[in-house]
Amino acid sequence: MAMPSDSHPSSPPVISGTAAVAACAAMAVSYVAVLYAPTLLFRLPPATSLRAFFHRRFVCAAVSSAASVLSTAALLRVWSLSDWSKVLAVFGIGSDHLLEAVVIPLLLTSLVYAGSFVARLWVMSSSCGRDDGEVGVGCTEKLARWMQTSLQDVMVWRNLVVAPLTEELVFRACMIPLLLCGGFKMHNIIFLSPIFFSLAHLNHLFELHQQGCNFMRSLLIVGLQLGYTVIFGWYAAFLFIRTGNLVSAIVAHVFCNMMGLPAFSSPRTRGVTSVAFMAGSISFFYLLFPATSPQLYNSRLDGCSCWHGYCRWS
Repeated sequence: MAMPSDSHPSSPPVISGTAAVAACAAMAVSYVAVLYAPTLLFRLPPATSLRAFFHRRFVCAAVSSAASVLSTAALLRVWSLSDWSKVLAVFGIGSDHLLEAVVIPLLLTSLVYAGSFVARLWVMSSSCGRDDGEVGVGCTEKLARWMQTSLQDVMVWRNLVVAPLTEELVFRACMIPLLLCGGFKMHNIIFLSPIFFSLAHLNHLFELHQQGCNFMRSLLIVGLQLGYTVIFGWYAAFLFIRTGNLVSAIVAHVFCNMMGLPAFSSPRTRGVTSVAFMAGSISFFYLLFPATSPQLYNSRLDGCSCWHGYCRWS
């Protein structure tokens, strides 16, 4: 860890607040800028297909993420070649209570999508049996086809694998420890750190304009995206800080990308979707703190109310 468990509460941060913010801003900018490196910096010809285009971006995102990890480790001075587990722990990577870090945040996040589940099950129940009159067989075949198609779809890999892994690694695992070590309060980090996350999505405005979309429409689309990313960023930062495990934020990110926006209502379900959404949302907020209690995810808390010990500085 960046700070030993026996450190005195008045121990100064290993990095200044200004330096932490500057490092986070640089990571956010570089995460986006490196995506354009193949054509602008290395002068490579444009990709000939959508698959090739995203394969380049996957490599760029991996390089940017690795650079952010190395930079964070250097700034926090957490190198320890003799004990890599301590280095990885700073980034929320470890096997401690791994099952809980996957299952509990997944179930918690799914509560917000109670309306979506009702709406989709309603559609499935009315369409799965149309193939041969047997609901079970029709659904099984459709699920198998969907899985086969998804594994070959580069956008699925982008939304459910590459984006969640690299974005959570950079914007949560790297930035939050930096800000914590910079002396920022945890509640400030939860609400302010998503600003960096949103900055990384501003490039969509430029890309939509390139595709021929007029400026006002592009601004509206990107504005909605930024609003969603800010809300999700609050939640992901909260999960990471509370659980101390990066997996919890990744699982939530994958699930939200897969489900899209929660369904608030549906004309087909006669109000059932709205009731389910309200019930799920109320349950989500009621269970938010109990389900993310640090004691559920960590064997040792060093006598501190959080997993990482940085709260000794606040």
